[in-house]
Amino acid sequence: MSLFAGVGGGAGSAEPASAGGTGRALLELTPHKIAVCHLVQVFAPPAQAGGDSVLPFPFESVAHHNRLGLFLFTLTRSCNDFREPLLEELLRQLKVVDDLTNGWFCEQLTSTLSALNSPDDLFNFFDKLRGVLTAPEGASAEDIFLDQNSQFGVFLRCCILAFNSMTFEGVCNLLADLVMYCNSTDASYDLPEDEDFDTEMNNLMDADIGSQAGIFEKYRQGYASESHMGESSSALTRAPMSLHDFDETNTFKVDDNPICLRSRWQLEAYLNQQADILEKDPSSVPLNSFNATMTRLQTLAPELHRVQFLQYLNALCHDDYVASLDNLHRYFDYSAGMQGLFGRSMSPMQDIVVGKYESALLCLGNLHCYFGHPKKALEVFAEAVRVSQMNNDDSCLAYVLGAISNLLSKIGMSNTVGIISSPYSLGTNIGLGTPLSIQQQLLVLLKRSLKRADILKLPSLLSFDHLSLAKFDLKHVQRPLVSFGPNASTKLRTCPADVSKNLRLSTRVLTDFGTDALSTSNDNGSFSTSWLRNLSAASDSWRSSSMKSTKLHNDFDNFYYLAKPSPVPAPVLQLAGSGYLLRATAWEHYGSAPMVRMNALVYATCFADAASSSELSLAYVKLIQQLAVFKGYSAAFCALKLAEKKFPSSTSLHIQLLRMQILHERALHRGHLKVAHQICDEFGVLSSSVCGVDIELKIEASVRHARTLLAAKQYSQAAAVANSLFSTCYKYNMQVENASVLLLLAEIHRKSDNAVLGLPYALACQSFCKSFNLDLLEASATLTLAELWLALGSSHAKRALSLVHQSLPMILGHGGLELCARAHIVLAKCHLSDPKFSAAENLEAVLDPLNQATQDLQVLEYREMAAEAYYLKAMAYNHLGKLDEREEAAACFKEHITGLENPHNKEDSLVY
Repeated sequence: MSLFAGVGGGAGSAEPASAGGTGRALLELTPHKIAVCHLVQVFAPPAQAGGDSVLPFPFESVAHHNRLGLFLFTLTRSCNDFREPLLEELLRQLKVVDDLTNGWFCEQLTSTLSALNSPDDLFNFFDKLRGVLTAPEGASAEDIFLDQNSQFGVFLRCCILAFNSMTFEGVCNLLADLVMYCNSTDASYDLPEDEDFDTEMNNLMDADIGSQAGIFEKYRQGYASESHMGESSSALTRAPMSLHDFDETNTFKVDDNPICLRSRWQLEAYLNQQADILEKDPSSVPLNSFNATMTRLQTLAPELHRVQFLQYLNALCHDDYVASLDNLHRYFDYSAGMQGLFGRSMSPMQDIVVGKYESALLCLGNLHCYFGHPKKALEVFAEAVRVSQMNNDDSCLAYVLGAISNLLSKIGMSNTVGIISSPYSLGTNIGLGTPLSIQQQLLVLLKRSLKRADILKLPSLLSFDHLSLAKFDLKHVQRPLVSFGPNASTKLRTCPADVSKNLRLSTRVLTDFGTDALSTSNDNGSFSTSWLRNLSAASDSWRSSSMKSTKLHNDFDNFYYLAKPSPVPAPVLQLAGSGYLLRATAWEHYGSAPMVRMNALVYATCFADAASSSELSLAYVKLIQQLAVFKGYSAAFCALKLAEKKFPSSTSLHIQLLRMQILHERALHRGHLKVAHQICDEFGVLSSSVCGVDIELKIEASVRHARTLLAAKQYSQAAAVANSLFSTCYKYNMQVENASVLLLLAEIHRKSDNAVLGLPYALACQSFCKSFNLDLLEASATLTLAELWLALGSSHAKRALSLVHQSLPMILGHGGLELCARAHIVLAKCHLSDPKFSAAENLEAVLDPLNQATQDLQVLEYREMAAEAYYLKAMAYNHLGKLDEREEAAACFKEHITGLENPHNKEDSLVY
């Protein structure tokens, strides 16, 4: 009886003949399960003593035999819907496997089911099933028969046990259900022709729900994760047809083709897959239709309280605060969280002790964090830390610490004293009366969470913490808590090696998969569901080949590999893919454009199936940004149109921001300042009004506002905005952003003819860039410094030229069109400003950079800088006495200046 332990309807069920102590059988016997039992009997007929080890009739080859076994395995494990399939659907699927025997399987199945007319017939049917599992007398070790502990063996034993436990009334009800099951298809059981079969098979398999559960794997308790086929659902509850297409016009007709719900295990897996759909593409799930589907399912199976948690996720994805809070409260009020939050770890210990107050607090804190309530979220998380420590719930404590660190890293907060200040959390000092900064608290939290995740063997949290540490090391200098004394560290730079190390360690979740219990603990039927869904495409290829030639006798490879899905769970792939996305971000900071493109392409190519729409759109954004910088706006807008078809800007914030960024850059370059001001206002509208929320978006809006004022030559106003922005970045300790703001201030002072005031800002920007290894930004700051020295007079031309030569390798190797053109112009200005330089002797040293600059600026449509380049060309030709070339360059200069001062077709700046 120990074989059936833990196979009941409840997670903690241990009674072999009941589910959760309710007295129900291990498995509710249905007509569909009887049909599968018959097919298993065909696959593995009763063994005979002394018989030869030959294939049973009517199989023509080992591949043919294995194909039916693989199909039956997927039937017993798939969870593509919460209802069991109709007989007509089963016959359609079986016909794909049955093509070699001209429908023999289908005929045998329909004749067997139609022959079950009385309780005696059912008794004889299940009595014959016992022979499949029982070795005959005198059987030797060489004889082949079905293993009782195999997947099919457990399934048959549970069905036999369920039949033996049925009352006479239950047997009569089963016979009535069997009649309805057989009547759901034609009386003759004829199948449609191949042409109709193709269309109907595609319609049957078109639901894209085959990947592993994503969101639920992050909070799902290992609820019946080791359960098998003997799980119970509510007693023969009637359910309608498939309800997972989420059509707004979908109606529920209970009396149309009524069939039974799947087993409890399959219902849980079905809910997990719907959660994965919500995470990957929430815009494809209508709010009301999905809620109606879940409400109907909960009516049919009231014990499934996790349906309320799924409704909470649906409301969360659709930004409905009231509904999400209500459903979250309902879930914990009705079930006390007893149906679980997280998946099982690789260790024998559970990830979290469910049914505790801290589980609800963790979810509530995540809800506040999602809706932009950072202070409320921190208060809830602090309470969750306290309760977790009181209850010795180390796993939940590890997740809470990870959630707090994620909140502090994403939302700018200048002070948390009074929120994270209890003795159960971080504390506010280090024993010396010195308050910890936000960044120091974040680092302590990350290291604590990492240590706990490593001890408790929580691979997903461990990978997440490594990613968070890599992100921290990318933007923060790790200062020691004690910053004085003889042993105090004087290193004030970030360490790219630490970033690379944490990124490498974060991907170990992918290498660990398949080598330990991580792979088996995530087996929730998605592999079988994907295989069954892909069966249609494989069967089309196999059937077309068999039509053109003779019948295939060894087509198992074709059948199997075409329909084989990826066995790696989606959460594992997501974590591994996030490492490549963060690598692309790191290389953006360090200034290596080829590495940015490579890592973004790897993510978009290899992890697109498992990625959420938000992260995948971010990878597309990085690639399109590279196109805009290196190929110009025409190429970027062409790619943007394709991305908007895949991710509509109305549903994807990343795509919407990218569109506005490119339009703003083009408007500034064309001199359309009113359009640029309009886009800046749109940036401000998109950001939240809550202090600290969307801080990066607010900073970008302020930067673009200052740049727009600078282009309008409103220098004092631009400087005021930039100074306010610097104070904001300093308040939230955003040092990387401070470097860009300092460079902007230096540029403002340079263009306002205050070069002396701009020098300190450029030097400070250089210092920041060196501390944070911002190589490309440092090269840009060096170039600005050279321009400032040039503005002080021709006596500083050699110093400026030396700075330009110092920055050229980095700029020409990794800089975009604008930065390269600017470097070429500054190089030419250095030569022309040097009194000792002779244009007649070194004509190429001036004209070659200027020609290259004009070509790049032509692609960017940058009128102001192009005018400066043509002006310098005219000066160079004037020194050489080439009047025709001078006049041509002067005419181009006049054209760009006129277009800049009197722009036409401003409305075109919003069209692409």
